[in-house]
Amino acid sequence: QVQFVESGGGAVKPGGSLRLSCSASGSIYIGSWAWFRQASGKPRELLTVTSRGLHTTYTDSAKDRFTASRDNTNNTLILQMNNLRPEDTAAYYCNTWPERSEYWGQGTQVTVSA
Repeated sequence: QVQFVESGGGAVKPGGSLRLSCSASGSIYIGSWAWFRQASGKPRELLTVTSRGLHTTYTDSAKDRFTASRDNTNNTLILQMNNLRPEDTAAYYCNTWPERSEYWGQGTQVTVSA
């Protein structure tokens, strides 16, 4: 059974940076790979979609401050987040795009506060 595993979250002050990683727990061919986040009490939100050809599309919430990248050889997806704001506080997840319900992992918590 394949599941994605996210890591790299933590607590930072506004303006800080974090680098999130996502890996697959089993063998899987990943076409498009996406980052999502879910703040407490809010629906899950799409942030980025990175194609197997390494092209990334950003939603408004992610553009300018976030950079997604992937390593197809090692099946790793990265999200570099800079200039973090309190409104970025959420659990961050990765999944294929379109997402598959059976692939959701535990996520990694990002908390931005002074």
